[in-house]
This record gives sequence, structure tokens and C-alpha cells, in this order.
Amino acid sequence: MAYQYIKVPSGGEKITLQDGNLHVPDRPIIPFVEGDGTGRDIWRAAVRVFDAAVEKAYSGRRKIHWMEVYAGEKSFKLFQTWLPEETIEAFQEFLVGIKGPLTTPVGGGIRSLNVALRKLLDLYVCLRPVRWYRGVPSPVVHPEYVDMVIFRENTEDIYTGIEFQYGTEENRKFKELLQQAFPQEYAKIRFPDTAGFSIKPVSIQGTERLVRAAIRWALANRRRSVNLVHKGNIMKFTEGAFRDWGYALAKREFRNQIVAERESWILGNKEKNPELTVEENARLIEPGYDMMPPDKQAEVRAEVEAALQLWDTHGDGQWKNMLMIKDSIADVTLQFVLIRPRDYDVIATLNLNGDYLSDALAAQVGGIGIAPGANINFETGHAIFEATHGTAPKYADLDKVNPGSVILSGEMMFRYLGWTEAADLIVKGMEGAISAKTVTYDFARLMEGATEVKCSEFGNAVIQHMDD
Repeated sequence: MAYQYIKVPSGGEKITLQDGNLHVPDRPIIPFVEGDGTGRDIWRAAVRVFDAAVEKAYSGRRKIHWMEVYAGEKSFKLFQTWLPEETIEAFQEFLVGIKGPLTTPVGGGIRSLNVALRKLLDLYVCLRPVRWYRGVPSPVVHPEYVDMVIFRENTEDIYTGIEFQYGTEENRKFKELLQQAFPQEYAKIRFPDTAGFSIKPVSIQGTERLVRAAIRWALANRRRSVNLVHKGNIMKFTEGAFRDWGYALAKREFRNQIVAERESWILGNKEKNPELTVEENARLIEPGYDMMPPDKQAEVRAEVEAALQLWDTHGDGQWKNMLMIKDSIADVTLQFVLIRPRDYDVIATLNLNGDYLSDALAAQVGGIGIAPGANINFETGHAIFEATHGTAPKYADLDKVNPGSVILSGEMMFRYLGWTEAADLIVKGMEGAISAKTVTYDFARLMEGATEVKCSEFGNAVIQHMDD
């Protein structure tokens, strides 16, 4: 289509989706938003790394045709709009793009440009791989144990923004409706006269497409487990439902490729003792079985019987070669990813949990300044890879900050495109530069004997170490 502000580069081709798979030409057109604040410095360094990796990997056979699209402060200054409609149209047309950090507009309107892009394109997965790169300073003893991929649901939970501010007419109406229609629930509010309200929707469709994407990705990448992280012990009909719907989806669509953790216990118990009765097995998986009321005991026995029906496909240790589906409470997870990180692999979770968890994990492996991310719709193929940190305006145009987050987001993008050779070179260059202690100020202050370099110079060092 024709664009008013965007210049489509000549010589490039569109990425398309064919039979559910991306078709990536050798000269794809990739939309990019350079970002606000430090985004300008970061993008200039990162794009040179991307182009160098592609050139070194494919010797001119492949080349990215970059197409600038506009959002944020630059867009507002040029066109008096924070997010032009044609930017959304460009991401829709060309499928895969990348962006730097964006400012949230002040004074109302769009709550967040990042959230707006995700919603308008229905990018329902926030994909956050978290791993340690050799040489990166870390506050933990064994950062190398951290190797997780978070699938954070991107469109539901309290991030939908359905809120009723205290003191407004909307708040009064909502409170009145709640009091009249649900008096028992209203009575649970400790201070209703001075409360704001937020609604937390969690749906079957939203849960299933996230968990399906996480399982497919885990199987394709030969990962060990998918952990459904939730707070279902408190929020039973939202986060608890997320857990239940996730297990149901896994068993229905991936039955011969997965095993639930409790099923593995049941099958393992039977393998150790073939004479074990159903009730004896139930006691082993539920230590409080004898104190349960009869109906709950019956539920556990039914669970045991259902698992044992899998014997032909899962028994005799066959389950050990399958993808494990398990779950854990969110607060417990935040502890255990710190003290037992090797127990976690792929994590599927709701929006707020994923926000906390991805940033906490990033701190273990060097900080959010080098944490990559992507927002993806696996059905349509649309994806925007992005820096996960803020704009840091006080450092803007000083050529100072670490460009690692965008560089590694580009590495993710190349893997998504199937250009693994270029992605591998970026990892090699990053690790080489950091191991040589040629780093920007954020790492230099944490490393003894480091050489502090500018943002652009770090990009140069990454490119140089691709040849090591």
C-alpha cells in the first residue's frame, strides 16, 4: 500500500505467512522504530551489528532492507501524533519489525505506546528469554544456571486498563452496581468509600493460545518443561482457571508428547512397585489423603486411574523423554528461580506475573539493560522485537548507554526469521566483547579492569569479536 510518511525501500521484499509458516526472502523489508531518548544512540549501534552479522554470515547473499516507521516523540514532533495509523498498517503488512524504547505520552490519550502496539496487532505473547552471557557481571553466584524463556500473556489480566478511579462518577456507578448485584462480594471490600477498582479478565481463549504457543515452542526447541506460574491459591477463578485450562489444553492437544508432573509421580510410583494399588498410589501423591473427605479422596483416586490409563504410551519410563507440564505459585516461583534456577525452563504465565518475573530474572543475569524481548502473534506471524528498558532521557544523544537489549532483541528476531547463523554471530560478538571487558559504563563500574567505551564503540567491539 501507499504510505504518507513511510518510505518503502526499493529492492526489498515482504515477509509473508504461507501455510502457517513464515516465508522470509533473502532481502526482507524490516520496519523499525528507533525509539525515544537513548533509543537513537542504541539503534545506530545495533543496526550496524545486525548488518555486520548478516554480511559475515551470508557474504552478501542476504541483506536486510530497513524501513523506518514512526512512533513516540519523533513521530509527535514530525506529524503531531504519537502513533500514526500507517505505522500500525506497516507492521501489519510487513509482519516482522523491531523497535527501541518509547516514551509514554503525558496528559492522557494512549496509556502506553508499547501496550497500544501489542493490542492493535493482537501480539498476545510477550516472549522474554533470560540467560547469562559469559562475562556479564551478576549479583548471583551461578548466573550460568539461569536459562529460561518466559511466555507472558500480553492482552488480558489487569493490564486491560479497566479501572474506576476513586472520586469519579464511573467509580460511583460501578460501586453501586457491585453493591446491588453482588452484595456478598461488596461486603468483602474493606474501605469501599475510598477505593479505586480494577477488573482482571482471564479467558479460556487467551489462556489456551498462550499455553499452546509455549508448548509448541518448547517441543520445537527440545526444552525440558513448561511451568504454568499463577496465584491460583488466592485468585481461584482467574489465575486458578489459567492453571486448569492450561493443563486441559496440554492434555487435549499434546497428549502423546507431554506428561503432567503429577502423572509422572503416579507412573513413577507404579514403575517402582507394580503391585501398588490405586489407593496406595493416591496416598503417595497426596500426603494428606487420609484426612480428606470421601469426595476428595475419590477425586485423587480418579486422577490416579486416569494417569495409569496412559501406561501404553507413557509407562515403563517413556514419560521421562516427554515434555513435563507443571505449575507453581507465583511468589514461590520468585524465590525458586533465585535459589533453584535449574528447576525452571519454559514459563507460561499471566501478564502481571510475567512482568515481575521477567525483570527479576533479568537482574540475575546482568540487568534489564541487556534483556531482550518480543511481542508475537504465532497464528498471524506478526512480531515486534523490542528493548525492554526505558528511554533514559538524561543520557539521550550522549553515546553512553548499553545497546545490548536491542542487539539481543535483534538476535531473537534473526532466530525467528530462521537466520540462525547471523544470530549465532551476534551472541559470539556480545560474549567476546564482554569477556574482553570492553563494555559500556553500566558494566564497567561492576568489573575490575574493564575498559569503558561508548555505546557506538561497544557496537564496534561486538562486530570485531564476531571474527574471533
